[in-house]
Amino acid sequence: MEAAIRVGHTILKNGGTSLDAVEKTITVLEDSPLFNAGKGAVFTNAETNELDASIMNGKDLNAGASAGTKTVKNPISLARKIMENSPHVMMAGEGAESYAKEQGLELVSPEYFYVESRMQSLKRVKEKEAQKESDNASAFYDATIKDSKFGTVGCVALDKNGNLAAGTSTGGMTNKRYGRVGDVPIIGAGNYANNATCAVSRYGMGRVFYSCNSSP
Repeated sequence: MEAAIRVGHTILKNGGTSLDAVEKTITVLEDSPLFNAGKGAVFTNAETNELDASIMNGKDLNAGASAGTKTVKNPISLARKIMENSPHVMMAGEGAESYAKEQGLELVSPEYFYVESRMQSLKRVKEKEAQKESDNASAFYDATIKDSKFGTVGCVALDKNGNLAAGTSTGGMTNKRYGRVGDVPIIGAGNYANNATCAVSRYGMGRVFYSCNSSP
């Protein structure tokens, strides 16, 4: 956390933009196996990692997001490329990965995201799910929410020009199925930035609000 904060602080101290501070700070967190984003992303039911991210510029309300990527090393950087260089707000799956390649972003093999503690977490969730006597939907929700709802990363920044930015990155829910996409890549849910009001990065379960990661 300290390393990430120092990266963002240095950018802002040297006159950098809030967007740069947000992206680079989150990149540090994505590169760490300690958080549910990037390298430390949780596993799906199929034992894959599917990553979501979003970023928003408070100056002009422009935003970008990526969802369900499996080979993009830093999804927050892809979200920014989508925001700045494409006519779209969100890209998902193979299309998002193709765009990342076109934009020169670093791609990695799916094995890069493997973290043993995350695999063990998936196994525990599956065991709890199997023990449930209630219906499958309830078992899935209860086991997942109690085991692995924490770890999504987010950042907001205010630069010397008064411009706000917010970004959020996640691996989603442990044991998620069916190409599930949560709230993180949804602008206005995963994050929001507006120079006239505020900047917020938040996470939840896609349909339940829990807390804000941070605010200016």
